Parts: sequence; structure tokens; C-alpha cells
Amino acid sequence: MATGEVKVLGSWSSPYVIRTRIALHIKSINYEFVEEKLLEGKSELLLKSNPVYKKIPVLIHRDKPINESLIILQYIDQTWPSAPSILPSHPYDSAVARFWAAYLDEKWFPAVISVGIADGEEAKKAGIAQLEEGLALMEEAFGKCTKGKGFFGGDEIGFLDIAFGSFLGGLRVTEKINGISLMDEAKTPALVNWAERFCCHAAVKDVMPDVDELTEFGKMLLARIRAAAEIH
Repeated sequence: MATGEVKVLGSWSSPYVIRTRIALHIKSINYEFVEEKLLEGKSELLLKSNPVYKKIPVLIHRDKPINESLIILQYIDQTWPSAPSILPSHPYDSAVARFWAAYLDEKWFPAVISVGIADGEEAKKAGIAQLEEGLALMEEAFGKCTKGKGFFGGDEIGFLDIAFGSFLGGLRVTEKINGISLMDEAKTPALVNWAERFCCHAAVKDVMPDVDELTEFGKMLLARIRAAAEIH
């Protein structure tokens, strides 16, 4: 594959960008990572490549942009169909993986963000309760999806592993900032072991952000959000 044939527009801290990079690593695809400095403004290339949502990640393959992380995962799996596969081959298993990935994006991860920006203890408690409920659901889903194997995708990480695993950094930051434990041996033993395997995987370990670095970045973002809220 020619140099520059595949590009990823993104930020080191974005879980959605992390998804794209893990998928490319799984498929052993060489790519150019173009770091978007979003706090300084969005690049012309990003605005041109994603004029509808104007956000990362963007996968550019042969000068054609593909947007939205879960769609990008499917595109990568279909464009480079050689093993290992990302999406389950069985239609039912694929549907289940897509369902839980959508749940994580639409319901669970917004709760992670809500805890960080919560105005008052009651709002924070409500967000934490939603996180705990979601983790209990994913613990149960893990038992059903894995069929006794190490990952949601079976023997190797797949679509749902990538969708969920990309959020582990944000979850750890939430735990650290708030002095709480959400995913631990007592509450979610299967997920704890899965998370360790996931983060140690060769396709994952080089793109997962350091928790301390991500925590400092998260604190800076929260400070900016709160400052903007006070101005308005």
C-alpha cells in the first residue's frame, strides 16, 4: 500500500479516533495519523472531509473521506476482508454487537461525560448510577457474547471490544477525578479481566492514552467548559 493512501484525522485523546486506529492495526494497514489540534481550531482538511458534522475521526482512503467511528470500523472490515475479522460473521452475533455498540455511544458514554460536568452532587450521583447500571449490563452481555472466550469478539478483539474498549480511558479518568471505583473485581470481575487483556493487545497498547495524561487533559477541558458556562 502506497504511503499516504490511508490517513486518519483525529486527536490522541479521542476514544472515537482510538477505535479507528485499533481497527487499522488489527488489519495491519499502514496509515498516516494527522493530529487535529481542536483547541486551536479545526483544519481546512477536516472541514472539507466532514462538512456535515465537522468532527473527528475521519478516515481518508484514496482521497475519499469516511466519517463516524462505527461506520469507519465497518468500512475497514469490508475494505480489507482478510483475517482477523472485526465484525462477527454470523448475522445474529453481528446484530448483537451493533446493538451494544449503539447503546454505549448513545446512552452509556454520555453518562461518563455527565459525571464530569455535573452541576451539584445529585446530578453527579445520577450519572454515576447510570454508569454502574451500564457496566452491570455489559458484564452480563460479556458472558453471553464471548461464549467462554476472552473477548466480546471471541478469541480475538472485535467490533464490540473496540467500541467499548476505546472508552476505558475516559472511565478511568472519571474514577480518578471522583475518587470512585466503577469497574472492579467485586462488581464486574469479567470486565476487569477483559479490560486488562484488551489494553495489552498488540493492536491496542500503542494507541491507548496514559491515564494520568488523559486526566490532566480532561481537567483542562472541564475548566474550559465551566468557564464558558459562566460567561453565558
